[in-house]
Amino acid sequence: MSETARNTSIRDRLESVRERIAKAAARAGRSPDEIVLIGVTKTHPARTVVAALEAGLSQFGENRVQEAEEKIPQLEQYDITWHMLGHLQRNKAQNAIQLFQWLHSLDSPRLARRLQQQLEKEGMDTFPVYLQVNTSGEDSKYGITPDRLSPLLEQIARQCPRLRVEGLMTIAPFVDDEAVLRQSFRKLRELRETTDVSGYDNVSLKDLSMGMTNDFEIAIEEGATHLRIGRAIFGERRSR
Repeated sequence: MSETARNTSIRDRLESVRERIAKAAARAGRSPDEIVLIGVTKTHPARTVVAALEAGLSQFGENRVQEAEEKIPQLEQYDITWHMLGHLQRNKAQNAIQLFQWLHSLDSPRLARRLQQQLEKEGMDTFPVYLQVNTSGEDSKYGITPDRLSPLLEQIARQCPRLRVEGLMTIAPFVDDEAVLRQSFRKLRELRETTDVSGYDNVSLKDLSMGMTNDFEIAIEEGATHLRIGRAIFGERRSR
């Protein structure tokens, strides 16, 4: 495929995704302006990011720090907000806060403490994060169990003042059963609604990062504020 054809394809796919977002939002009685679309560029080259930028997308996500270290420096001249979406190892915390503006996958007290230490070292006053919650109960997925949410929030509020918890994130099961998907997203929304964060200066839980290519319309209907979409915009992932 030529570069021109590839760019046209990305523009068309992005338009289609935005139309689907608008329709799902309408069904839920919401405005599509409430929903942030993050283009997941895992395995795709920097030129693909540029094509999406030219089509009007400004928020992008990567799953691995190693890949981001190669890609993001190539795009420094562009006004891009970068989201770290994948599991973050503690030894990559410093790299992550230098590369990304958001972290969607904070999932342990030890990682929170490491991030706090690195923010202090870098002289950064604040860094926005989402706490990843495993709402499906699948052993294959990262994330804290729902019952560990309140204790982790309390620890972050007491020990990690430079972290700003803006919301929660989850990954639904990779199934076609709408009821199962909806339950996973609904559980995250209900956790947000029932978790008391009063008295915490650095916790708001206003956002819900949930929904990907296979399930984002259901996620919108269940309250998603941030969608993480790759394949529906960029096509199949490229081999490394």
